[in-house]
Amino acid sequence: MAEPDDTSEVEAFGITDRLVSDVMEAVAQEDGATISGLLDHLHPADVAHLLEQINTRDRRDLLTVWPGGLDGDILSELDESLREEVIDQLEPAELAEAVRDLDSDDVVDLVEYLDEEQQTAVLDALDASDRVVVEQALSYPEESAGRHMQSELVRAPEHWTVGDAIDFLRSDVVLPDQFYHMILVDPRLKATGYVTLGRILSHPRTKALRDLAEPTFRTFNVNQDVEEVAQAINHYHMITAPVVDDDDRIVGVITIDDAMAFLEEEAEEDLLRLAGVGEGSLSDRVIETTKQRFPWLAVNLVTAILASLVISLFEETIAVLVALAVLMPIVASMGGNAGTQSLTVAVRALATRDLTTANVWRVIKKEVLVGLINGLIFAVVMGVVGVVWFGSPMLGVVIAVAMVINLVVAGLAGTGIPIILERMGVDPALASGAFVTTVTDVVGFFAFLGLAALWLL
Repeated sequence: MAEPDDTSEVEAFGITDRLVSDVMEAVAQEDGATISGLLDHLHPADVAHLLEQINTRDRRDLLTVWPGGLDGDILSELDESLREEVIDQLEPAELAEAVRDLDSDDVVDLVEYLDEEQQTAVLDALDASDRVVVEQALSYPEESAGRHMQSELVRAPEHWTVGDAIDFLRSDVVLPDQFYHMILVDPRLKATGYVTLGRILSHPRTKALRDLAEPTFRTFNVNQDVEEVAQAINHYHMITAPVVDDDDRIVGVITIDDAMAFLEEEAEEDLLRLAGVGEGSLSDRVIETTKQRFPWLAVNLVTAILASLVISLFEETIAVLVALAVLMPIVASMGGNAGTQSLTVAVRALATRDLTTANVWRVIKKEVLVGLINGLIFAVVMGVVGVVWFGSPMLGVVIAVAMVINLVVAGLAGTGIPIILERMGVDPALASGAFVTTVTDVVGFFAFLGLAALWLL
């Protein structure tokens, strides 16, 4: 069989083990030309991924030997936890060159989490007009549309024709690198509609732009939650979401690629929070990762102690029937897993706005019913196991009934707790897991041991 070529070694996207090895060998030899030859043709996201794979010392050596190679697109693709480190190593001239050609939203994303000194370094590298735009965006709330919008856009008076628009686009005007719409405005710069470039190019010059306006047009205020804007873009299949100020004047746009990236980031954050690992990444240092995980492990310890206190109430019962100690983890474990299933569905539905006041009771009843059905099925299974394993029909009945109770409670808690937390203004992805686990453990142990104390002694 033929040996696979180097292209089969791809670890992730365009990065291979061989490429990383070649780059680090060139770094060791301080061969900047070879590094440029290896990296210059790669997509910025691939170069950022390579920088994230190597350790801090190798990353520092690479950037030292590869002067001028790091551009703004690579910086914007880097994991947030690494940007400070990389920017610290760039000379002011390099930094200025790197950020000069970035869109305003990319510059904002680049600097918003940097410390004040690094923010100043990036802002000083911008032209005066670009700096004003970025500083204005940074003045908006962190999760607002104004913070995440792109100021580069193409406006057209609403009375223009297709010919006027085409002549304007072909003139010596500075246009965004990528745009999908011309936004129509009235004399006061209030957005009244938008027209896709495709519709402009496919109609005669005399056609009025307002007659080609898209029916999906809607505007979003600069202070509106950017997640709501991203959800609207996804829901209404929009390409561009115009952002307006309090006077309804157009000030920027959020495009579909940025909206999808934001939704993906939010989904990833929810997943990490459900697992109790915060917003960490593989690039974080040991001490940072430890700090992120410690609080949730501490919360888990408290909930475990609470469950143990419930068990301690039935020490005498367990001493008489040792079989209870063997079987009770099963009840708690099944409840915990069922609760996590309901919790995951509920948290995601809340994040996507699918779970609302209108359908909340239907969803809760559904999850409780699912818990009841699964509880009855596994109750039969565990009832048989109790009889066959320990030869006690009543022990089988006890674990069966406890299984039903805990799975019903798991469905209720897994759906109800994140809804309650969300109503209280607490992130359900961040706090629900500990509460659901506590409920299922306490109810599971209490139901099983309590029924055993009543029916078996």
